[in-house]
Amino acid sequence: MSTTTKHETEIIVDEKVPLVRIIREFDAPVAKVYRAHVDPEVYAKWVGPEARGARIDHWDARTGGSYRYVIESEGFEAGFNGVFHELRENELIVQTFSFEGIPDGVALEKLRFDDLGDSRTRLTTTSLVDSFEDRDAFVASGMESGVVEGFAKLDALLAE
Repeated sequence: MSTTTKHETEIIVDEKVPLVRIIREFDAPVAKVYRAHVDPEVYAKWVGPEARGARIDHWDARTGGSYRYVIESEGFEAGFNGVFHELRENELIVQTFSFEGIPDGVALEKLRFDDLGDSRTRLTTTSLVDSFEDRDAFVASGMESGVVEGFAKLDALLAE
């Protein structure tokens, strides 16, 4: 049985460009961390806050494909969708991301998967939006708790 180190999630709000960068290390090989982002069954198990589940409505993880999922709990539903622009296995995902509650607020996201050796991976996600106002609303929406709690769930899945 392997031991898991508690890794901090670093969230950086750029002062010059309307983007958010999220950096997180995982005690798992790149292939496993990448799969957790492209396999809808695995993705649904970890995405979002601890107290909420996810339902995948549509998932076509390939260059040119698209997705839609819903984060839900009693009396709460929030839909998210986007397009996969480029997928390079175990290396890169470029996609759009939109919260359906703010349909004009589309982010362009780049997820880079770096092999740190010794079965460890660094994930760097960069989300670029079209205004500082949209970026600040994105951060104020509870994104941080969803990301941090989701990555904690992902740690547990990767350790299985």
